[in-house]
Amino acid sequence: MISFLKSRPALQIGRHQVIEYDTAWLDSALLRAAQAADQKDFPFIAEIRSGIFQYLETKCPLRLLLLEDLYDRVRKMLIKIGCQNIADNLRPLAPPVTVSLIRAASEAGNGFELAFYETLRAELDELRQAGAEKIHFTGLRESVLILRNTAKWDKRCEAVLREIEAFLKNWDCVSH
Repeated sequence: MISFLKSRPALQIGRHQVIEYDTAWLDSALLRAAQAADQKDFPFIAEIRSGIFQYLETKCPLRLLLLEDLYDRVRKMLIKIGCQNIADNLRPLAPPVTVSLIRAASEAGNGFELAFYETLRAELDELRQAGAEKIHFTGLRESVLILRNTAKWDKRCEAVLREIEAFLKNWDCVSH
């Protein structure tokens, strides 16, 4: 069973769902929109964030909310308070997303590292298009063992691990 913090719905970002999220990403999205609208002083960020999170925690009937739908609601709120220009400049920014590399490795199968990278590249492209900037990875060592089709770590595993880490670093993502 999935447990939701303070009854907030999970956010759908691409094909990923984020269950635990804070408010920093929404503040950043609002600040970026205000700056893009050439509004240097936009004092309503905290109030808008509070209103959105109050809605998510107390009034939203959904258990899963598309990130795009959340931003539509934020835009409507901005328009309602007379901030059309900021609403027009609001671009989706997702909370940090965690991606398991094990799935991509399993789909690619052992010995098919190129397929692994293509699967991962497609997934990263999808997340970026959906507004994800901070992407964390899990299962790095496990994915190497799957790709190498071995249960024992060896020098070739170390080489594959370094290659994957370099690939992730080139995408400017956070991995752990």
